[in-house]
Amino acid sequence: MRIRASLLLLGAVMLAALSATPASAQLKLPRISPNAKVTQTIGITDLTVTYSRPGVKGRTIWGSLEAWDKPWRAGANEATTFTTTDEIQFGGQKLAAGTYALLMIPGQTEWTVVLNSEKNLWGAVAYDPAKDVLRVKVKPEAVANEEWLSYSFDGFSPATATSMPNAANLVMRWEKVRIAVPVSVDANATILAGCRKAVGEAKADDFRTRVQAARWCLDSGVNMDEARGWMQQALAIQKNYSTLGLQARFFAKEGKKADAIAAGEAAIAAGKASPDKPDTSALEKLVAEWRAAK
Repeated sequence: MRIRASLLLLGAVMLAALSATPASAQLKLPRISPNAKVTQTIGITDLTVTYSRPGVKGRTIWGSLEAWDKPWRAGANEATTFTTTDEIQFGGQKLAAGTYALLMIPGQTEWTVVLNSEKNLWGAVAYDPAKDVLRVKVKPEAVANEEWLSYSFDGFSPATATSMPNAANLVMRWEKVRIAVPVSVDANATILAGCRKAVGEAKADDFRTRVQAARWCLDSGVNMDEARGWMQQALAIQKNYSTLGLQARFFAKEGKKADAIAAGEAAIAAGKASPDKPDTSALEKLVAEWRAAK
């Protein structure tokens, strides 16, 4: 009896200890379909797909595990989501910055890619087509077997040494199917909006932000009138290698070679007199080219 009473007492103590454990304590275990995330920056816009990766595991996927013409979560577990930090074109349609549920409707000859405003779905069980933000029709491609579902970005364009990519394909691969949706950003518009915001918020003595914004416009050949104003503001704050050198480049862009040479020489002199000792070699080369072209 004493042994039984002791065991009962021990059990009560253990139960009390378990009851005292905070409710938030949870055991973390691996998922059969592991979590994954892929992020791609295009211009200054971040595009992210957050999903879970189911495996084929010898199963027939399309038309069996995932029925034809029925909404599919485009992954496993929670709804797959697509996030963009700026307005973009998704499959040729305008998409505002935000996070959306990404679903797909498989078809034997055509798939539908869906972005839905209800991003906290579990799978496609509570999917409501009335909350669709957009739908894109896509032709499936036959590819080599992909055991684990994957998302990626490829097909960047333009792909040149001097151009910044502003478009790519969002690609889903699983089993022997590849789905690609074109996505694109108006990189210049997005960056210019960021320049205007930064200059607008810059302190009165901040010449660096104004120089950076004006230089980007000059290099990109956009918004030149406003950029010239930013350059002049920077000059009014401080005449140094950075501001004078930028002024020289503006003069050169406008075809004012004599003014460009004078501003360039002043910038080089300011740089060599500066305790920071900036590298003036690139500007010296430009000034030499301007002189030769006179």
